Amino acid sequence: MKQAIDILVERLDGLAPSVALVLGSGLGGLADEVENAVRIPYAELPGFPQSGVTGHAGEVVAGHFAGTPVLMLSGRAHYYEHGNAAAMRPALEVLAGIGISHLILTNAAGSLDPEMLPGSVMLVTDHINFSGINPLIGEQSERRFVGMTAAYDAGMRAAIGQAAQATGIALNEGVYMWFSGPSFETPAEIRMARIMGADAVGMSTVPEVILARFYGLKVAACSVITNLAAGMTGAELSHQETKDMAPLGGARLASVLRKVFEDGMLEG
Repeated sequence: MKQAIDILVERLDGLAPSVALVLGSGLGGLADEVENAVRIPYAELPGFPQSGVTGHAGEVVAGHFAGTPVLMLSGRAHYYEHGNAAAMRPALEVLAGIGISHLILTNAAGSLDPEMLPGSVMLVTDHINFSGINPLIGEQSERRFVGMTAAYDAGMRAAIGQAAQATGIALNEGVYMWFSGPSFETPAEIRMARIMGADAVGMSTVPEVILARFYGLKVAACSVITNLAAGMTGAELSHQETKDMAPLGGARLASVLRKVFEDGMLEG
C-alpha cells in the first residue's frame, strides 16, 4: 500500500486530516461541499476498489468540510459485487497509513421498526454479522483476533448525538444486521432479525468496521433508512426505492455531520 499512500500524501500537499467519511447511498452530494477539494479517482490509487453500484462515485475527496480538514471516500465496494469481504481493506489500510484516526461510515438500510420510517436516520450502536463472513479471514498475524466489544466508539456516538440534538434532527439508535446481499431479505429473515435484536438491515459497513478496528481507527456509523423491511408493508423491495429515498435521510444526516465538524466535536 506504500505506493497508494505516497500518491495520496503528495496529492494532499500538506493537508493532514484525522477524520475520514465513507459516503453511502444518498450521501454522495456531501463531497460537493468540500472546499478546495482534491479529487482522486480510486483507479489512480493502487489497490483501491472499483464499485459497480449506481450512486457510488469511486473517488477520494479531500479538503475542508465545515472548516475541518477531512477525507471522504465517495463510494465503496460491497461483498456482493465480487464475493470479497476484504474489498475495502486496501483503502482503510491507506487511511490509517496517512494518519486518519477517526472513521465515520454511512449506509442505506431497511428498518425493522415500524416507527423508524423511510427518510429517518439511525446511529449504529452495535452490529450483528449475520453473514458469518469476516474480512480478516486469511490474515496470518495474531492481530486478526480483533476485539469488537466497543466497536462503535462511545465518544464519537456522543458527538453525533449532540449534533443531532443541536440541529433538531431526530436521531434513532439501534443495532445494524449485515446480510451479504445482493438479494433483499425475506419476510421470515426479517422476523428472525427482529427476534435476534436487530433494528435495521443492510448489505455493507460491517466488514469496514472490522477492518477499521483492525487498523486501530475509532469508528462511528449511521444508517439512512430507505424502506421498511420485507414483509412489513406487503410491497416488494427494490434498489430503485433505495436510490429514491436515500437523499431524504441523507440530507438530514448531512446536517448532523456538518454540525459535528463545525463544532470540532471529534477533535482530540
